[in-house]
Amino acid sequence: MFLQSDICQPHRYEAIWNHVVTHFILTTIQGANWLMGHAHIFFANDTGIPHRNWNNSIPNEGLIRYKFWLNFERVYLTQPKTLSEVLVTKSYDFAKPPFAKAALGPVLGNAILFAEGHEHKVQHKALMPAFSYRHIKELYPLFWDKARLLVNTISEDIQTKNKERPDMPANAIEVQDWASRATLDIIGIAGTGHEFNSIQDPGNELAEVYKRVLNPDRTASAINLAGQFIPSFLLQMLPLQRNKTVAETRPIIKRTCLELINKKRAKLEKGERDLDVLSAALESSHFTDDELTEQMVTMLAAGHETTAAAMTWAMYIMCQRPAMQARLRAEIQAQLPSISDPTTSIKAEDIHGLKYLQAICNEVLRYWSPIAMTMRIATKDVTVAGTFFPKGTYFVLVPNAVNHSEKLWGSDATEFDEERWLKQGQANKGGADSNYSFLSFLHGPRSCIGQNFARGEFAVLLAAWVGRFECEFVDPAYKPGSGGGVSSKPTNALWVKVKEVGGDW
Repeated sequence: MFLQSDICQPHRYEAIWNHVVTHFILTTIQGANWLMGHAHIFFANDTGIPHRNWNNSIPNEGLIRYKFWLNFERVYLTQPKTLSEVLVTKSYDFAKPPFAKAALGPVLGNAILFAEGHEHKVQHKALMPAFSYRHIKELYPLFWDKARLLVNTISEDIQTKNKERPDMPANAIEVQDWASRATLDIIGIAGTGHEFNSIQDPGNELAEVYKRVLNPDRTASAINLAGQFIPSFLLQMLPLQRNKTVAETRPIIKRTCLELINKKRAKLEKGERDLDVLSAALESSHFTDDELTEQMVTMLAAGHETTAAAMTWAMYIMCQRPAMQARLRAEIQAQLPSISDPTTSIKAEDIHGLKYLQAICNEVLRYWSPIAMTMRIATKDVTVAGTFFPKGTYFVLVPNAVNHSEKLWGSDATEFDEERWLKQGQANKGGADSNYSFLSFLHGPRSCIGQNFARGEFAVLLAAWVGRFECEFVDPAYKPGSGGGVSSKPTNALWVKVKEVGGDW
C-alpha cells in the first residue's frame, strides 16, 4: 500500500521497490471515506484529539498513517524515535508545507518561522544571542515591572468600574484581553526597546490590530483547508472578510515595525546599544529592512499571542481548582517580595525557586500546548525509523496528542496533574522518560527560539496575578472551547471575578 505522494508519482514505484527497509512499522488507520478520508473525524473534534485517541488506543511503533481530504495521506509521528529523526537528526530534510505558509504568512510575515535550510540556519544564528538564557535572565526585572503595572491597572479598573460589558459584575475582567495587552508590552520592550503602553491604553492601535488579525473569523479555517489544494495567490484574491482584514491590518503592522527599525538604527549609530532582539538583528547585518520588518512582525505576533493563551488556560484551571490557587498564592506571597512596593524587583532565581509555580506552568504548557498541531513535508526521499518515504510525504506533529500520550506519560496522561512535576527527580520531565514526550516548543533546530522568554514571562505574570487576586468564574458553567486563532487558546472569552487578597503583598 503506497502513500498518496507515491500514487501521484507512478515513476517512483521502482525507486520504492529498490529501497529495502529494515523494518516496516507504519500503522494504518482504517475506515477512510472515499472522498473525505478521515477528515470528518477532525471536523467533529478539537485539534489533535483524534490523533490523541488513535495513539492511546491503537498499538503502533511511532508512525500512524491516515487520510485527509481527497484521500491525500498523512503520516503522524507518535514516539520519540520517530519525532527525533524528523525534528533533530534529519530536520533539514523536512520543510513546512506551502499551505501553512499561505495560511499564516500573510499574518506573521515571511521570517524565521518559515525560513528553510541554509537561510534558516543563518537567521537563527543572527537572532539567537538575544534569546540566549543568559540574556533572558536579565529580563526578569522587566517582566516583574510589567506584571506590577498589570495588576495595579486591573485594581484601578475594577475600582472605577470602567466596564466594557455593563452586564458583568463590577469586579469582572476578561483574562485573554488583559494577558494579551501585558505580553504585547513585554515583547515590545524586550524585542524592540519600544513602549507600546497596551496595558494602560486598551485602544492602542497595534494591540487592536493584532487582536483583529489573530482572532480570525470562520473563513480563516476554510482558507486554511482550501490552501492544501488551491494556490495561495488565488485564495488571497477571493472577496472574503479574512482577506480584507489581513489586507487592512498588515500595512499598519509593517509601518509600525519599520518605524521601530529606523529609531533603533539611529540609536545604534549614536553608540547607544540595547539588549533586545531588534538590536541583535541589526548588528548582525544579515537582514535588509524588508526582511527585518518581517522578523519584527513575526516576533510581535508570536511573542505575545502564545503566552497570553497560556495565561488564559492557567486562570481557567485556577478557577476550576480553588485549592490549587490558594496553595500557589501562599507560596508566592511567602517567597517573593511585595509587588505593591515599587522599589522591589526579582531575579530569575527567585521565580525558578517557586517549585509549585513551576510545576503549574509546566503542566499548563503540557496540557494546553500553545500550538496544537503542525506539519512537515519531506523535501527529498527519506527514511524514518527505517521506513522509506518519498519526497512530498506529509508528516504530522501533534503536541496536543504527544503531550497526552499514555505510552509516554502514564495512565493519567489525559488528566491535569501538576504534582507530576513535583515528584523526586521529575522536576524537569514530569515523569516522562524522553524530552520528546513534551512537544509544546518542539525540538531541534526548528524548535521555538523564544521558549525561555515565554516560560519566564508566563511564570512572572502568573505569580503576580495569583499573588494579588483571588479569581472565580463569572459563569460557573463556563466552557472554554479551543482551537481559535494562531494559538490553541479558548474560543470563548474567559470572564472572571477578581478579589484583591494580597494584603501588604
